[in-house]
Amino acid sequence: MTMTDSLTRELEQSRARLRAMAYRMLGSVSEADDALQEVWLRTRRTPEDAVRNPGGWLTTALAHTCLDLLRSRGARHEVPVGVRLPDPIVTADGQTTPETQALLADSIGLALQVVLDRLDPAERVAFVLHDSFAVPFGEIAAILDRSPEATRQLASRARRRVRAAPAPEANPDEQRRVVDAFFAAARRGDIPALVRVLAPDVVLRGDLGTGKLWETSGSDDAAAQAVRFAHPRAVLRPVLVNGAAGALVTVDGQAASLMAFTVAGGRIVEIDVLADHPRISAALPGE
Repeated sequence: MTMTDSLTRELEQSRARLRAMAYRMLGSVSEADDALQEVWLRTRRTPEDAVRNPGGWLTTALAHTCLDLLRSRGARHEVPVGVRLPDPIVTADGQTTPETQALLADSIGLALQVVLDRLDPAERVAFVLHDSFAVPFGEIAAILDRSPEATRQLASRARRRVRAAPAPEANPDEQRRVVDAFFAAARRGDIPALVRVLAPDVVLRGDLGTGKLWETSGSDDAAAQAVRFAHPRAVLRPVLVNGAAGALVTVDGQAASLMAFTVAGGRIVEIDVLADHPRISAALPGE
């Protein structure tokens, strides 16, 4: 077996893990798949004597590819920080494929992906590789062209920001109970009931696909927005969004929005609303 054959076999065996790694680093399913394709192309161009550890080589190649994509994204200002939600991973309650389970390992919710999107590219790569995939700092330092100590500091800064994000309720039934109460109150136009189910400092984000992510905070404002946008003909389909309770909202049979919730302490602390129809369609299983 040639080294190219060995790399190709390792890539196929590790595809789910590598795809999850790329998704964490990029926040985009399509870009994660593009990164994997680029790594596959690199396996075809790599000299036979250049690889001693196929698994380590693939991780390094993927990390370099993702780092380049993150840096070029910022340099071109194609997707500036804060103008769009990360790609959601949508599944029906209780129905996930092994590949989707790999993407959702360790409960990387949409709210946490938003935090990762706001990190510096080097911070994001260092944090994801070390904290999510246990890559040693020495190897990450070589990828980032920094010292191991500087790499530890990058990961530490990222870790502090990630830990500041709200920790979601682990019980899916409790998440769903709170989300159902939110929608019931919104349908009734019951502002006091909505305020009771929302954390006082709840964050509401909306991505309409217009190149601008709007964000507001506070239970009064979020409750008023929920009542304002509650459509009388809306049909709610319970789904999981990045492993947490969410809903696909359809109006007259057409997808109107995808809503993701972060529930903590019995209240909703973050709501992410995606109303970019092409991205909703791409995220839905079987669509």
